[in-house]
Amino acid sequence: MNQLEILRFALRGLLANKMRSSLTTLGILIGVAAVIMLVAIGEGSSQSIQRNIQRLGANTLTISPQFSGGGGGGGGGVVRASGGGTNTGPRTQARQLSLTDAKALTDKTLAPSVRSVSPVVTASSSTATYGAASHAISQFVGTYPSYFEAVNKPVTKGTYFFNDDVLAARKVVVLGQTVVEELFGTVDPIGKQVSVSGVPFTVVGVLKEAGSTGMQDADDVAIAPLPAVQQSLSGFGSLNSIVVQASGAETTTAAQAEVTAILNQRHGIKNDNADYRILNQATLQETVSAATGTFTVLLGAVAAISLLVGGIGITNIMLVTVTERTREIGIRKAIGAPRSAILGQFLLEATLLSLVGGLSGVLVAFIGTRFTVAGIEPVLVPSSVALALGVSVGIGLFFGSYPANRAAKLRPIQALRHE
Repeated sequence: MNQLEILRFALRGLLANKMRSSLTTLGILIGVAAVIMLVAIGEGSSQSIQRNIQRLGANTLTISPQFSGGGGGGGGGVVRASGGGTNTGPRTQARQLSLTDAKALTDKTLAPSVRSVSPVVTASSSTATYGAASHAISQFVGTYPSYFEAVNKPVTKGTYFFNDDVLAARKVVVLGQTVVEELFGTVDPIGKQVSVSGVPFTVVGVLKEAGSTGMQDADDVAIAPLPAVQQSLSGFGSLNSIVVQASGAETTTAAQAEVTAILNQRHGIKNDNADYRILNQATLQETVSAATGTFTVLLGAVAAISLLVGGIGITNIMLVTVTERTREIGIRKAIGAPRSAILGQFLLEATLLSLVGGLSGVLVAFIGTRFTVAGIEPVLVPSSVALALGVSVGIGLFFGSYPANRAAKLRPIQALRHE
């Protein structure tokens, strides 16, 4: 009996009971589709997080105040200024970051790896109005021009403000897309005046659209010169943060060490109770990549359980098939069909069931990745498709081997007597 005849017998056996074959392939279909879809969701989530981190710049350090005594500890990219020990003493108010701290970080002798330093203040409850339109701006930032490059906020229309605007405390502002849409609609905002909490600011630029970051709209922002914001909105108090841009991605760690040494000296820090913390974007990105990679593998492993269940289903269905076709097996063996032909037929039937289910699962998963799931755009991973399909075929061979071997071992006389 040649291979074509074995294939013909296998197809005839499967088509003899279409409903049973369809139910068997359904288990494999669900398993393969689940593996591919969950891996795609994990990959999509990972890429989304990576994009959000990259928006802030891979060579950026963000310094912010924190409570001493163990407060604001570092995890996932938040790096303590001095050491990693834990202090169980009482919490005390942090020494705030000041403009003189920011200026000290620009010393090229002490911090040769630092390219730029941008002190940042944030005005709260800033409502902007233009004509009859009004909008509560989520973030009204006062800073220096270097901030735009450091946090990767390019201007798509108009221009940035400049150092002269900072020195003269000019009330000019660069708006995010959300603010522009809420206040101006289709009107060109460049050169127009908006009133922010009663203070007039002239729009000089519009930021390129950044999109949402989790629950926060990254485009709901306005950026103005630091002195103008301090004079009009926030007051001349402490800074909310200091954004430091390293000279390159490879010097970020060196820049962090230099910044830590300067701030420790200025704040009189001699132990691990720093009154500030440094968020290293490069470290955060590495940590998130490792975490999301583990998460994606875990999702795939959980989904693979359904493939195992599908394999058990193949075993059960094939055992029933062997029992029902015992007399047929006896007749074929009686007229000279070798053991290998019987074994090959039932193995081929099991493998075809798995293959059809696997290919159907790939199709379903491909369609599923065209839709957004829980706010995440799934990203199809080719290796997951190949792996899931390969495993589905392997499951057919593995779980079909027992029923096939059982059929091949039947003695003709016993098979012919079967009712």
